[in-house]
Amino acid sequence: MTLIQTQPRPASASPVHRTVVGVVDAAGPQVCDDMSVEVALSVMAAARTRRLVVCDQDGQGTGLVTQTELTAVRDSSAYTDRVRLRDIPGDHGSFTSPVTTMAEAEHAMRSRRRGVLPVVDEHGRALGILTLSR
Repeated sequence: MTLIQTQPRPASASPVHRTVVGVVDAAGPQVCDDMSVEVALSVMAAARTRRLVVCDQDGQGTGLVTQTELTAVRDSSAYTDRVRLRDIPGDHGSFTSPVTTMAEAEHAMRSRRRGVLPVVDEHGRALGILTLSR
């Protein structure tokens, strides 16, 4: 697996020292953590995306949820329409900084077994999504 590059990189940038800021995809839809699972799935369908950045009431990123995760929650026997995004268990809070090197970001994604990693600024606001290609 290698990182998907969505923007051209400077010719002089070393792959070891290059930061993630030049290769992130747009963050896409950002939703509040008090949104229900069913509404989040509807937002995904409308936006034609398979993941959402989840934010708290202050607009700071708190995690990332995928369509697969939300579908599993909705299809479980414990599901009710009162389940909110903040209620979903799991490691949804892994983020990285735009100054993180590509090597560090790739290591973080592989070690956490997640193919995506939200990139947030110093205020916790989502700048984009870093994705591993298959």
